[in-house]
Amino acid sequence: MFIEPNLSGEKVGWIEVICGSMFSGKTEELIRRLKRVKIANLKVEIFKPSIDTRYDDVHVVSHDANAIHSTPIDNSQTILLMANDVDVVGIDEAQFFDPEIVNVCQSLAAKGIRVIVAGLDMDYKGKPFGAMPNLLAIADYITKLHAICVQCGNIANISYRKTAQEGQVLVGEKESYEPRCRRCYNKGKEL
Repeated sequence: MFIEPNLSGEKVGWIEVICGSMFSGKTEELIRRLKRVKIANLKVEIFKPSIDTRYDDVHVVSHDANAIHSTPIDNSQTILLMANDVDVVGIDEAQFFDPEIVNVCQSLAAKGIRVIVAGLDMDYKGKPFGAMPNLLAIADYITKLHAICVQCGNIANISYRKTAQEGQVLVGEKESYEPRCRRCYNKGKEL
């Protein structure tokens, strides 16, 4: 990613969005970027939705068990209250936040803060998920990651739900979801 140098000396903020299906490495990439920021001695605040307690109540944890400390929150406005005097804000599982997350990210970037957001771009039905489409629209940088289809080995871009439970939000992992390519996803829907 190329970042233009700021010659005016004024802090310049921007929004980076990391998206893809489950098991594509979104959280892993978020953690990698945030750890690099910490190595650079920049001030960082990391947030995740409080409903995501799959691996830990407080830490953002990847499926590969890499972790970084975060603050669980119930609504996106809390980020504005807690992100004082920081250089970078990390947000995991953005699809679970309220629609106001878009304005929160724009406000942070306008204050000169680098905002790194990770989340599912599509739900288990292959439909846009939560505020992610709007975050993608306003992002300065987008990284779309792919998993590997567990059925055929091609690239996977959809999180196939293995359970019959309805409703867009079902926080789960391998027991509930698997990554599938478009063809294998559609085959699974026919069963």
